[in-house]
Amino acid sequence: MLGRQAKVLSQGALARVLARVRSHPFPQRDRVIVLLSVQAGLRAAEIAGLTWSMILTDHGRVGDVIAIRSSIAKKGSGRRVPVHPELKAALAELRRCALKSDLLPDRPVIVSARGGPMRANSIVNWFVALYAELGLEGCSSHSGRRTFITNAARQAHKAGASLRDVQLLAGHRSIETTQAYIDGDTAAQRKLVGLI
Repeated sequence: MLGRQAKVLSQGALARVLARVRSHPFPQRDRVIVLLSVQAGLRAAEIAGLTWSMILTDHGRVGDVIAIRSSIAKKGSGRRVPVHPELKAALAELRRCALKSDLLPDRPVIVSARGGPMRANSIVNWFVALYAELGLEGCSSHSGRRTFITNAARQAHKAGASLRDVQLLAGHRSIETTQAYIDGDTAAQRKLVGLI
């Protein structure tokens, strides 16, 4: 895949991914990993570095926003990402299933099988193995992030948002970087030209 962008996940591929992680040894954790990528656009290092304090409210509940600290973000691009309802439910379920010692605010959300934090390269390798299991060629740990950014760009007009809003959610310094992440859609292009 050297020199090529990670493939964007179709709805069918995402459904297959989520179905597969249900049979994993850590299904709640693994579902959260996928959803943090696809529904929040987090990078592998951000998923690995995410702590409960970045997600929970003062009352200890999963909040409506993920506060990604600059310390875990690429180039210090900390940001706040609203939590998708499906991701919020998955985080709440993970929290219910976690050991009490793993729920301290400074503890990582994603814990390895040995009980420690997962490293960014472990998250990358986890995605590689998952996509290989499913035969999803061209997919990598960045596929969920590209899917998030592409979907956000396609839906922005419905929310009264702009590409600038997508850029801020992605944590990109330039709009050009965000644009490079957005996958084109041939069918949509045909439809668009038909409307002109």
